[in-house]
Amino acid sequence: MGDEVVWRAVGAAVGWLDGHGGSGVQEQTMRILKVTEEAGEVARAWIGVQGQNPRKGVTHEAREVADELADVVLSALVAIQSLGFDPAEVLSGKAAKVLDRMGAHEAREGGPESAARRDHA
Repeated sequence: MGDEVVWRAVGAAVGWLDGHGGSGVQEQTMRILKVTEEAGEVARAWIGVQGQNPRKGVTHEAREVADELADVVLSALVAIQSLGFDPAEVLSGKAAKVLDRMGAHEAREGGPESAARRDHA
């Protein structure tokens, strides 16, 4: 299941949205803004986990935060595909850049072993 379900869901969502709202610049804009809306829901859930609203106290659990984060990811993938890009390719390309940066950072710092030695010194 795994990744296949994700990519099927993204494609199905884009198809459904295109069929109901079109696929022009206005619709692309709404899909991009949806990412921000979902991020706000993450923030609200995390505030609820931490009990930071004195009127409400603890209102959410960590799993709800994780679910909201998944909504952010899916919304972003839908927006990427709506812009005409392959979201799997874009995501893989970005992940590769992150790994390259981490590798470069570790090389400058002497690798993970030297970082562990510094932390325990």
